[in-house]
Amino acid sequence: MDIREVLSYLPHRFPFLLIDRIRECEPGRRIVAIKNVTANEPHFQGHFPDRPIMPGVLILEAMAQAAAVLGFRTMGRQPDQTSMYYFAGIDSARFKRPVVPGDQLEIEVLAGVSRQGISKFSCTARVDGALVTEAELLCALRPIAPPIGR
Repeated sequence: MDIREVLSYLPHRFPFLLIDRIRECEPGRRIVAIKNVTANEPHFQGHFPDRPIMPGVLILEAMAQAAAVLGFRTMGRQPDQTSMYYFAGIDSARFKRPVVPGDQLEIEVLAGVSRQGISKFSCTARVDGALVTEAELLCALRPIAPPIGR
């Protein structure tokens, strides 16, 4: 999937879109996503100016975005205006080494149990084949509440 197709599955946009491409997708099983880490990303201005390191929470968010694409592909649908795929939990997150500008994150997400709209995913992120982050994520498909006063 190229970036145009990725955008059709995620509501995120710059600067919070953290998936550049989907290399592989097996609905119901797994997805492999790519995030190219570049020096011009806004978080590197403050994290850290003399030694830029991608914040761990953004690596987890990239994993969640890949999981959302896998979730929608598994359901055989695209997002719409009536529901949202929310990040619902993180378990066993481990950070093995820093991710820096110039790295290419390869994010693999394996589908786990799904019940009542809540899905569990096992995620890893690698740079040049070396594990940099791993985590178990929970994501929930929920209706979007109408705006207050409407």
